Amino acid sequence: MYLYRLLLAIFVLGLVGVLAELVLLEHYEDPWQFVPLGLIVLGIGAALVWSWRPSLGARRVFQGVLGLFALSGAAGVFLHYRGNVEFEVEMDPSIGALALFGEAMMGATPALAPGTMGLFAAIGLALLAARRPPGPPPS
Repeated sequence: MYLYRLLLAIFVLGLVGVLAELVLLEHYEDPWQFVPLGLIVLGIGAALVWSWRPSLGARRVFQGVLGLFALSGAAGVFLHYRGNVEFEVEMDPSIGALALFGEAMMGATPALAPGTMGLFAAIGLALLAARRPPGPPPS
């Protein structure tokens, strides 16, 4: 039970921290930038509902949100990388493929930062696994 509570705290507090960071970075200038903001709020709500009122339906909703976390993380990495590539090509149209990859990965938009959503999906899955079903403890 302690592992479950620890994972729940890491999940919720981590998401609150990422949400605050995204708001402070004004990560809402483009419609795509609202996706992680909405998913984070949805993820916190789904985790707390499932935690306070565990049911199969609440569990399935939480699992679905975790799947969306993973998808949004992959899409975000792609979008950040693509934006950096466009910028680098505009700055130097003759840039080579390998140099372009390196510059895009180290560009102004952190290319791998959206992968954090995938990390939270993994933490959520661990949270699901750590929750013991109701009933007497195993012997």
